[in-house]
Amino acid sequence: MILQSDMSAHTRRLRRRGFALEGVTLGWNVIGAAVLAFVSIAAGSVALAGFGLDSLIEIGASTVVMWELSGTGEHRQRMALKLIAGAFLVLALYLLVQSGLALAFGHHALPSPGGIGWTAVTALLMFSLAAGKSRTGRALGNPVLVAEGRITFIDGLLATAVLAGVLLDDVAGWWWADPLAGLVIVYYAVREAVAIFRPSE
Repeated sequence: MILQSDMSAHTRRLRRRGFALEGVTLGWNVIGAAVLAFVSIAAGSVALAGFGLDSLIEIGASTVVMWELSGTGEHRQRMALKLIAGAFLVLALYLLVQSGLALAFGHHALPSPGGIGWTAVTALLMFSLAAGKSRTGRALGNPVLVAEGRITFIDGLLATAVLAGVLLDDVAGWWWADPLAGLVIVYYAVREAVAIFRPSE
């Protein structure tokens, strides 16, 4: 039988891990927003600019989770989940408009060594952070951390899509690869928002 004090200590360790995961995510995306603003302007890349906006959304989501982890109660969890779902919808709407305009006007994203390097490292880091958040959130029984882990996973998918789109445009001349990849992310973002608003019984 696990003593109550042991359970409390375990919970505190999990909460500290959750804060640490969110802290790394927050710090990386604050730096990323600045880096991507610079490289997207230099390359004239709509995809990299969109990824910069995704970094801002991830900053907001991480802040929400850190706020939720600092308190308790169902009301706070419900509010935090709704804010995260809203972040998914904002991301989906932006990418839908961005991808539609890119396809309509035949926008070609220019290669950017800095953007390519940043998105490649970001993809690896976000997938690792997402896995950690999922495990920690499930161990804590915290649906908010689990849900934000899915945003981080989508952030990794988006980084991969942006990377693939820019590379395919540069290497094969497939200018439409980037906006089509953005539409795939729209699907995932909307699906996750719906899952939060309408959880399965």
